[in-house]
Amino acid sequence: MLTKKVEETMNEQLAIELQSAYVYLGMSSYCESISLPGSAQWLRAQAEEEYGHAMRFYNFITDRGARVRLRQLNAPPTDYSSVLAVFEKALDHERSVTGSINKLYDLVAKEKDFASQAWLDWFATEQVEEEKTVGHIVEQLKMVGGKGDALFLIDRELGGRAGA
Repeated sequence: MLTKKVEETMNEQLAIELQSAYVYLGMSSYCESISLPGSAQWLRAQAEEEYGHAMRFYNFITDRGARVRLRQLNAPPTDYSSVLAVFEKALDHERSVTGSINKLYDLVAKEKDFASQAWLDWFATEQVEEEKTVGHIVEQLKMVGGKGDALFLIDRELGGRAGA
C-alpha cells in the first residue's frame, strides 16, 4: 500500500511522463515541418517510450492498491529555431525528468517504502541512458552546425530508430 504522500507524488510523476510524450510529439511535428523525417521518427519513438513510462506508473499505482488521478496536460511547443534547439530542449527536459525521479526516489526512501524504491531503480538507470543518448545527438548536431550533408546523415541515422 502506498502512503498518501507517495500516491500523490507517483500521480504527479505519471503526469510528467504523459507530458513528456506530448512534448516529444510537438518536437516531432516541428521536425516534420522542416523536412527532417528521421528526426521526427526518433522523436515519435521517444514519445511512445515516454507513454510506456507513464503506463508503468499507472500500473504500479494500481498494483499497490492506490488510485490513479490524472492531471491536465499543457500544450507543448511546436515551433523551434532549429533541430539543434529541439534536441537541446529535449536534453533540458530529460534533466528535469531526472530531477523529478530523484525527488520521488528520495521521498520513498524517507517513507521506507522499499518496494517503490526497488521499482524506481529502473527509472533512475533509464534516465542516465536518456540523458546520454540525447546529449550525444546534441553534440553531433553542434559538430555539424545543423546544416548540409552531415545533417542529412544524422537525420537518416535517427530515422533508423524503431518504435518503443
